[in-house]
Amino acid sequence: MAADPPKLKTVIAANERLHNLKNTFETKYGEPPLFYACAPGRVNLIGEHIDYCGYSVLPMAIEPSIIAAVSLNNSGKITLANANPLYTDFTVSCSEDIAIDRDNPKWYYYFLCGVKGIKENFGIANLAGMSCVVEGTIPPSSGLSSSSALVCCAGLVTMEANQKSLSKVALAGICAKSERYIGTEGGGMDQSISFLAERGTAKLIEFQPLRATDVKLPDGAVFVISNCCVEMNKAASAHFNIRVVECRIATKMLAQARGLDSGRMLKLVQVQTELKASLQEMLALVDEALHPEPYSREEICKALGITPEQFSTELLSANTQQETHFKLHQRARHVYGEAARVLQFKSVCDSEPAESVQRLGELMNQSHASCRDLYECSCPELDQLVDICLKSGSVGSRLTGAGWGGCAVSMVPDEKVESFLKAVSEAYYRPNPRRAGMEKQSLFVSKPGGGAAIFIEE
Repeated sequence: MAADPPKLKTVIAANERLHNLKNTFETKYGEPPLFYACAPGRVNLIGEHIDYCGYSVLPMAIEPSIIAAVSLNNSGKITLANANPLYTDFTVSCSEDIAIDRDNPKWYYYFLCGVKGIKENFGIANLAGMSCVVEGTIPPSSGLSSSSALVCCAGLVTMEANQKSLSKVALAGICAKSERYIGTEGGGMDQSISFLAERGTAKLIEFQPLRATDVKLPDGAVFVISNCCVEMNKAASAHFNIRVVECRIATKMLAQARGLDSGRMLKLVQVQTELKASLQEMLALVDEALHPEPYSREEICKALGITPEQFSTELLSANTQQETHFKLHQRARHVYGEAARVLQFKSVCDSEPAESVQRLGELMNQSHASCRDLYECSCPELDQLVDICLKSGSVGSRLTGAGWGGCAVSMVPDEKVESFLKAVSEAYYRPNPRRAGMEKQSLFVSKPGGGAAIFIEE
């Protein structure tokens, strides 16, 4: 795999989407773009809510993506426009500090996260002036990483516009860190797969250090994405960050229970590493050391020997300050169990047993049950959709992405794909007036796509 994002010479007129974006750009700015950038969305096949705990995940890039057309100028400004007229334009100075309003997560603030990340990484005082038009085919707030793809696309654009060079791994790290400006405490999976993806293969993404390993998916089945049509914006709600906080507290409580230095531990993987324990042993420790009833602030402070002020400043994030009770046992059980399922999933793919499709499906079903019951990140519509997918011929179905809405991913045997699509359409989409007619953009087969790239007109 090449170290840097590719720069590809492309006949723009032969690519309908880029051609349309070029026309939009020329209408808007009265000049042609100098270059284009693309960053794909992703579907996580297994490994939900464990990247920010330090554990490996197993996503693949998808064809839906964010693309941007860009020209450079000496205006001292970055002007952002969106091909979708529902999204407003925005202009920011190239020389001033870039402010991100995390209380108002508009589309352009995600783009500016990527810009700010590159600006700060290189210490660029005056960024190159840019005119941009952005266009996306990833459904927003669907669990397919539209937000992170936008941040990655912006980081790639800013790097290219300012004549800098970074590896895919470095870009992924910068974009993962800079997306936190919008308030989401993610773990880096989305940005990593957006840059490190390769067509035709899923990837095992490992962290510290960041690396990606090819995972050959079995023949005889495909992955189908279905959108439950409930939107959940991670930055606009506290659900996601509450789970991050609960895992952080569980880390410290488990470390304390085993006499480790809890003060320097923030991720559940650190406790396992320090104890040199297996994931099964960690699950046993969770049952032994954490009670299933929610913990109060007072109980946590007493156990960790910290003050309420320390609890608020050291353990909580900006949008979780109001939380009073925390389900530590359930969250930690999910994380360690899901981490084990990721490794089992990869092992099945590597060994290619005759019953591999069935075994992978079972792991996906276990994952959804854990997300629903232990992590409580599903919703009634997602559960209904997953149930319909299983009854329609899927061997395994689970929510994908943060949850609380968005998409399910299903593993469907090749010979059942056509009947599966028809059955899910008739059972989930058509009976509901709000979803009727949305099947085309909400229900589709997905194959592993390629990673982020720059395109230059040939």
